[in-house]
Amino acid sequence: MLSREQVLEALKTLRDPRLDHPLAELGRIRDLMIKENKVYVTLVLAGEDAEIQSELQSEAEKALKALGAEYVHIRFRADQAAAGQNPSNLDTMQQRRQAELQAEGMPKLLGPGSRTKFIAVASGKGGVGKSTVTVNLAAALARLGKKTGIMDCDIYGFSIPDMMGIEEQPQLVGERIRPVERFGVSVISMGFFVQDNSPVIWRGPMLGKMIRNFFAEVEWDDIEYMLLDLPPGTGDVALDIHQMIPQSMELIVTTPHATASFVAARAGAMALNTNHEILGVVENMAYYECGSCGNKDYIFGRGGGAKLAAELRTELLAQIPLGMPDNHPSEPDYSPSVFKADTPIGKIYEDMARRIVEKIERR
Repeated sequence: MLSREQVLEALKTLRDPRLDHPLAELGRIRDLMIKENKVYVTLVLAGEDAEIQSELQSEAEKALKALGAEYVHIRFRADQAAAGQNPSNLDTMQQRRQAELQAEGMPKLLGPGSRTKFIAVASGKGGVGKSTVTVNLAAALARLGKKTGIMDCDIYGFSIPDMMGIEEQPQLVGERIRPVERFGVSVISMGFFVQDNSPVIWRGPMLGKMIRNFFAEVEWDDIEYMLLDLPPGTGDVALDIHQMIPQSMELIVTTPHATASFVAARAGAMALNTNHEILGVVENMAYYECGSCGNKDYIFGRGGGAKLAAELRTELLAQIPLGMPDNHPSEPDYSPSVFKADTPIGKIYEDMARRIVEKIERR
C-alpha cells in the first residue's frame, strides 16, 4: 500500500517551468488521496498551458506507477496570479502563496471547527430524480429545524433554482456571495450566474474551480447539513468532491428498474473506493398510487432499490412514488418540485430526513 510520504517523494521532481521551481516546495501539490494503490492528486500551475500539463501528467504517472500505483488521476488547476511573478522573489512569493493556498484549500465549511455534515446525493445516470430528492430532503431537514444548504454541483445540468421556484439572485456583500434562501434552505448554483439558460461549455478543470468557489467565496454561515447535488455518473466533479471532502457521506438515488440500479451501483462503488460512507439508497418513482382507489402500479418494475442497497451493504431509506406537487403558480411559496409538508410524499421525505438525522447524529 502506497503511503502519502512515498507519493510526495516521487512527485518532488515536478517543476512549474514558468517559475522554474518544484511544485512541492511551492505548496502546489494538493488534494492528495490514496486508496488501494490508486492515487488522486491536483497540481496547481501558473497558467493553463496544455503542453506543460501533458508533460507533467506523463512524468507524474511514470514516477507513481514505478512505485506500484495501479491508477493515477491528475487534475490541474491554474493560478494565473503567479504567472507573472519574478523567480528572484521566489521565497517571499512561496510563503505568500502557501498561505493563500492553505486558505483557499481550507474554507470555513471544511475547517477543523466546522460542524457541517456533508451529504452528496449521487446517481449512476440522469433522469432518476436525483435533484428532486435533493431539494425535498433539504426542505424536510429545514422543517426539522436543521440549518441546511444545497450546493448545486451539477455545473452542466444545473436545475436546483428552477426546481425550488427561486427567482432572485445571490447578493454580493463585501467580497462574499450570500446564497439565496428558499424554504429555509440556503442555495448556490451555477444557474445563478448564467443568463437566459445558456449552456455551460467548459472543460474539466474549470468545473473543479467553480466548485471550489462555491466553498471558498460563498458566505454559508453556520450550516449543519450541506447537500451536494452531484452530476450523474462518476466523472470529474464527483471525483473532485470525493477528494475535497473525505468526510462526506453519500446518498444513492435510483429507480426500481434493474438497469437503473445496475448503473447506480457504479456511483456507490466510487464512494466505497474513496472510503466514503453510504447513508443509504433512495428508490424514486417506486410506484404510482391511484388517487381514487389507492392501488399501486409498479410502472418501472420492482426491487431495484432493495437489490442496490443489498449490493452496497446499506439500507433502503425510502421508496418514493411518482407524483407532482400540488402547487399553483399564484401561491407565494410556489415551486415546481418541492412537496408540502402535509402531503403524503412530503411526509415520506420528512420520515427519511428524520432517519438520516438519527443515523448521522448517533455516530
